[in-house]
Amino acid sequence: MNFYDRLMDGYQNELTHSGVNGERLAKRLAELAKIGWTEEGGCERISFSQEELKAKELVMKWMEEEGLDVMMDGAGNVFGRLKGQEDVPAVLSGSHVDSVPHGGHFDGPLGVLSALEVVSAWREEGYQPKRPFEVVIFSDEEGARFNGGLTGSQAFIGQIEADEERKRVDYEGRSYEEVLKEVGLTPESVASAKRDLDDVYAFIEVHIEQGKRLEKANLPTGVVTGIAGPTWLKVIFKGVAGHAGNTPMNDRQDALVAASDFIRQVKDFPPQVSDSGVATVGKLEVKPNGVNVIPGEVELTVDIRDIKNEWKEEIVRLVKTCAQTVAGKQEIAVELEELMSVDPVEIPQHMQQKASEAVKEVLGSEAYHLPSGAGHDAMIVGRYVPAAMLFIQSKDGISHNPKEWSSLNDCVQTVHVLKRFVEKVCDE
Repeated sequence: MNFYDRLMDGYQNELTHSGVNGERLAKRLAELAKIGWTEEGGCERISFSQEELKAKELVMKWMEEEGLDVMMDGAGNVFGRLKGQEDVPAVLSGSHVDSVPHGGHFDGPLGVLSALEVVSAWREEGYQPKRPFEVVIFSDEEGARFNGGLTGSQAFIGQIEADEERKRVDYEGRSYEEVLKEVGLTPESVASAKRDLDDVYAFIEVHIEQGKRLEKANLPTGVVTGIAGPTWLKVIFKGVAGHAGNTPMNDRQDALVAASDFIRQVKDFPPQVSDSGVATVGKLEVKPNGVNVIPGEVELTVDIRDIKNEWKEEIVRLVKTCAQTVAGKQEIAVELEELMSVDPVEIPQHMQQKASEAVKEVLGSEAYHLPSGAGHDAMIVGRYVPAAMLFIQSKDGISHNPKEWSSLNDCVQTVHVLKRFVEKVCDE
């Protein structure tokens, strides 16, 4: 069964109404999926590649067919603008079309095509919003090529410096400048792509959840409360390496025993602070790493996230205190270093309220609120203009994988919510 047929299999035709057309959305998703299609049935559209550019050009063609004024800026960001009844700041909605290697077909494209489907629905209804409305494609959200990400949205708000970016090389050893040239861009054009944010009233992003909360609640749509910012904490436990056979158990300073005790406790700290916090030990190096040698040093990283800064900082404090306590008990040394810290973005209450009202009016149920543990373009834009996110149910919570899937029924219901939500914001 091909991708389009899979999407249409089990689709409830009664969800096609009020101008929103599930078959049209499925056709666009399927056409876009052909660009970068892999043998495993996944997606390979790396940022600043010909595949990403072709995907943008296809969506630009659809934008033009819907009567939008289309332009691409110096960062490769695409904007399709629908004129409003009044010349006032615009409401923007969209996401990205680049992927991770061997990724899926919903992460990013679904947000872009959901925004475009709102325009298609309005055209069929003969509706023109009070505010201008723009469908957006941001470049290089995933960051797979240069191990960065969110380049397009950072350029949009003016956070890109050409000299710094020029130092980057991709996974093939090719320079940033060389890669950009192949898609008609330059480091200078990316750095100069800043938008006049006085012209932007709000940004709304639809995205797959990348988790299981909505699936467990059997709901198509969720309203995001905040986008978590990560802190990466490096922890080094320093003991004494020794012979595994000749060192008694009561005379050891085993760095791995300390690290193990610490790791076991890390999971307990986020629930003490909030329902949205998480902490993960995902990388660990043991030295000297020999079968018959007591570990003398263990270096590990802890990824700590939450949607409020004060919550995240409290989790970080608890984790640091734990590391020091464990080291003291084991009579070894410990070193702590914050490698990175990104502030989270809280979704403004008035945006959450309007989104919740849209859910109630469209789906007839109270909105389900949930945090975003992953970063998105809305995290970047939301630091400067009011932003909001709607999540769509993800099957089994799978993401960045060819098995990534959201049912067309859930997608279309979310488009209906997005349409009503955007109308509410545009009418302000």
